Amino acid sequence: MRGMIFELKMFCRSFFPFCVYIVKVWKKKEENKAAWRIFSLKELHAATNNFNYDNKLGEGGFGSVYWGQLWDGSQIAVKRLKVWSDKAELEFVVEIEVLARIRHKNLLTLRGYCAEGQERLIVYDFMSNSSLLSHLHGQHSAECLIDWKRRMNIAIGSAEAIVYLHNHATPHIIHRDIKTSNVLLDSDFQAKVADFGFAKFIPDGATHVTTRVKGTLGYLAPEYAMLGKASESCDVYSYGILLLEIASGRRALQKLNLTSNRSITDWALPLAREGNFRELADPKLNGNFVKDELKRLIVVALVCAQKKPERRPTMLEVVELLKGEAKDKLANLENKLFKSWRSADDKDEIREDKADSISEKKDDTPKPESKVAETVQEDKDVDSKSEFKVAESISEEKDDTPKLEYKISDSGSESAQER
Repeated sequence: MRGMIFELKMFCRSFFPFCVYIVKVWKKKEENKAAWRIFSLKELHAATNNFNYDNKLGEGGFGSVYWGQLWDGSQIAVKRLKVWSDKAELEFVVEIEVLARIRHKNLLTLRGYCAEGQERLIVYDFMSNSSLLSHLHGQHSAECLIDWKRRMNIAIGSAEAIVYLHNHATPHIIHRDIKTSNVLLDSDFQAKVADFGFAKFIPDGATHVTTRVKGTLGYLAPEYAMLGKASESCDVYSYGILLLEIASGRRALQKLNLTSNRSITDWALPLAREGNFRELADPKLNGNFVKDELKRLIVVALVCAQKKPERRPTMLEVVELLKGEAKDKLANLENKLFKSWRSADDKDEIREDKADSISEKKDDTPKPESKVAETVQEDKDVDSKSEFKVAESISEEKDDTPKLEYKISDSGSESAQER
């Protein structure tokens, strides 16, 4: 009898934490469900004045976004899909599924959605200060409404949103499209990370998922662009590019001529290595920034945007570094960063010396050595072709869009499965 009682106690002790976890997940879903609802198409027509052109806030490949006002006076933004297709439907379902699960002060809040006939619309809170893109490169850039203090707050707020996705969402989420146009700003210029159409859920215990490459050129991590390996580290890379844009006011890619671009990291790294951080600051700030914070932000950005994923920090570490709570760790990362680039330069110099020595050979050079030079050139050609193919594969759409099977999840939102 005592043995049975002991076994029962042990079972309860082991099972109780699991029950608590289930209750917490259920409560979170119920709270999120209470925060959004399903809208009728008639209601959204009334709110946006029949999707009047004067109400249009912007337009993209997915469709258009309109300003609207509900019967209670609250302002909303309505994303309306341009053309119904399996691809658009999948992105719509993914975004609803993700937004229905998450709630954080630096993530754009879902108000609801509408799916009637072939109409697909997502309703969000209206962000009165538009996007970070508009303030850095667009219609509000000349006004310089985001001073240095606001930029630091936007950087930290965006990072905390990604930390939530990577560590606290259930299951964990990779955003896959972190960029300036997907960081919206509310009336207090607080950052709200948005647009989850490309988001991926990460199964427990998995380090990455292999998938089709989606995203924006200039923000794609090399291992993702080349191999389709999406991981939390890919978001870290994209966030590093975002930080450089916040600091410098430059775009992720600078067009040099009709056929070539220069990445923001290629421009920023040499200046940072020489200690010319002031030259990296956005000229529109007119020198009004905190010198130590500028250096900290740029170093963190470059550490995040390293080509090798294992050298990048986690987003938890990024928040700690940006807040100045880990000065020794930052100094160590800075030394490793510049040391790795110096060693890379040394290797390049050695390669150049070898190439020069090969080219200076006389005409009677034996055949095998000439083959070495040919092999080096062939390898370069392969690299350039593979890079071109990556860019090509991102810009071109394939016809093998997966067919969808629909179901309603227990959170009330639509979900999809690929056949």
